[in-house]
Formats: sequence, structure tokens, C-alpha cells
Amino acid sequence: MKRIAMLSIHGYFDPKPVLGATDTGGQVVYVLELAKALARREGCKVDIYTRNFEGRLPEEPVNNDVRVVRIPAGPDQFIPKEELLPVLDELVDNMEHYMQKHNLKYDIFHSHYWDAGYVAMKISKRFNHFFVHTSHSLGAWKKERFKDVPGAEDMFRFEERIAQEKIIFKNARGITATSQAEYDNYKHFYDFEIDNMVIIPPGVDIEVFHPLQAGDNELKTGLPENYVLALARIDHNKGFDLLVHSFALLAQKYPDLYLVIGGGSKNPKQPEIDLKNELIEIAENYNLQERVLLPGYVPDELMAPYYRNAMIFVLSSRFEPFGMTVIEAMACGTPVVVTNLGGIRHFLTDQNDALLVNPKNREEMSKAIESILEEDSLRNKLIENGLKTVYDKFTWDAIASQHIDFFARLF
Repeated sequence: MKRIAMLSIHGYFDPKPVLGATDTGGQVVYVLELAKALARREGCKVDIYTRNFEGRLPEEPVNNDVRVVRIPAGPDQFIPKEELLPVLDELVDNMEHYMQKHNLKYDIFHSHYWDAGYVAMKISKRFNHFFVHTSHSLGAWKKERFKDVPGAEDMFRFEERIAQEKIIFKNARGITATSQAEYDNYKHFYDFEIDNMVIIPPGVDIEVFHPLQAGDNELKTGLPENYVLALARIDHNKGFDLLVHSFALLAQKYPDLYLVIGGGSKNPKQPEIDLKNELIEIAENYNLQERVLLPGYVPDELMAPYYRNAMIFVLSSRFEPFGMTVIEAMACGTPVVVTNLGGIRHFLTDQNDALLVNPKNREEMSKAIESILEEDSLRNKLIENGLKTVYDKFTWDAIASQHIDFFARLF
């Protein structure tokens, strides 16, 4: 393969992404790292197409072989992913024009999330080619998780998304799922299965995320000495409220222990501000406002130090398509407590490389955290086996090789 087109349409897609910005999270990291690994392994060029807005540069290099290409569509302002459908046909037209202008031909179109799948489906047809799709999250699955949330349909436009997903799935030549749970949900929610569908998980950059090594100068985080860490964009489904309730059960026994909930955007919008205020209110109700810390946006250079210095990392999500922060924490040598409602659970073994818990059960979650604090043998086992799991399953070069093998089947 000489050139690959990746498509990831929503959010703020940058060579060095501002994680935590609206609609900008693990998927951006996934696409960037996969693109770089594919370029390394295959010796090819990779263009990552996204939507242009707010006067951003039309092209930006990631490295010598990978670049971000921003295509205008709709008004020059941010549009939430749930509201992108009306501008996607314009994006297809403008992408076609860009490709023709620069005489670009691609061996693979690979889309990420349904909005990019819509674009890839249409642009690949115009060039008499095919596309591969990765959903990262499924609309019907998310709808099921939010069935008891008032106004969820108006907020997330599930029916519109599900209708488009069904069309995309039928037109894709190949589909990759990031977990067994996602793979199973295609059949369960959509009654859909094809031969050219494989499970390929996300990876982790072990050059960035690794235990502290001799001679390393660790950056100062400004955090307390003893803390439990959660790290993600500030969103209801991340279950941070559940984690605060669980932490409250431990607070009296461990008076020097803090809970750090990191993540969020540099310039938070009102929904994020409101959720932070809710978390602060919960902490205040337990008189823990001084021990539940919300430092906000975490810059790239502090991500690994945040993980490495944490006593425990917790993924408390109510649902999670995968959970890339878990493998980042494991790669840093930090023991993890992980929601059993996330896709990553299928790659982990409870009591071996992680502790799997129901995040809605505060006693279960707090006991898991406490067991790591109290049992050195368990802590050491989780760290050792966690590192082994990362190096066996989740390096990006290994993930890229799996993609290359899968792509070869489709020609």
C-alpha cells in the first residue's frame, strides 16, 4: 500500500490533540497512533481527513509520513457530532474536489465512527473503491445505556444515528471492532454479521507510557503523594459521580488518600462546568471537598507522570466502548480497577492483571481499591501482569500489523 486515507470527522483533530475538548478523546489518539504505526510498518503515506472549522489550517503534518487534512463543510464553527449529518454531503463534495486537485489515490479508505463512515461510504463510491469501518461506539448500544435518561433522544439523536449505521455496515467491505463486546453488539442490536469482520483492539505508545526508568527525570505534577486517579473527559457516562461515592467509603480509614479526577477541556463549555459542579457538590456532602481534586485539562507531558505517581487507576465508566486510559495506566506500572461494563474487560483477567468491578456498586468498587492499598502481593501481581498484558497485546506496531493483514484480505 502506498497511501491510506483515514477519516475521523468530529471534534478537534490535531497532530497533538487537546484531549478533553468536546468530542475529542480516545478515538483521536487511536486514529493518530494507528496512522503513525501503519506508516512505519507499511512504509506508506497516511492522510487523516477531518472537518475544518474555526479558521484552522487546511493541512498539518503529524510527521514526515502522516498529516491531518481538514475539509470545510458547513459554517466555520464547531458542530457537535450529533448535529453533523446535514453538512456531511458538502464535506464529501469538498473532499472529492481536494483529492482531484491534488491527484490523490488511496489504497484504503478507513473510517472511524458513524459520521466518518457516512463520508467514507460516499467518497469511496465516487472513486470506484471500497472502505473499511471502525465504529468505536454503536448508537443502539448507547441508546440502551441511556434509556432511563430524560431527553436522551433529543440530545443524542439515536434513531438518526442508528439508521445511518445500518446503511454504513451493509456497504463496508470490512469492519474492525475494538472489543469482543462491540463485535457481539453488531449481532445483538443490528442483527448484522459478515465474514470480513475482526476484533483488533487499540494500542498504547510504550515510548511515552512506561514505568519510571533509571535516570529519568519525572516532571512534577503538583498532586498529593497518595492518590487514586481517574482520567477522562468530563462526561456523565464516565461515572465520576459513582467513583466519588465509592471513595467516600474509604476516606475515613485513609485520611491521607486523595481522589484525583483529571481531564476536561482547556476552555470548558457549560455541560462540563455543570458536571464538575455536581461532583464538587457530592464531595462537599461528604465533607471531602479538600480531598477530591479536579485539576482539569492535563497536558500531554503530564499524562504519564499522572499515571505513574498514582497508587491506583480507576475506570469507573457506566459504559465504555474500550477504555484506552486503562492500558496507558497499566503500561506505566500502575494497578487498575476497571468497570465490568467496558469493552476492555474481554482482554483482562480479574484478579490477574486488573480488578473488574460493577461501578454502580459503591461497596464493590471501594473494596477493590482498598484491597490494592492493603495487599502488597496483589498490588505487585497486578503491576507485573498488567505490564505483560500490554507488551503481549497492545503495542501499536502489533496493532498495525493486524490491520495490514486484514486489509490484504479485502482486495
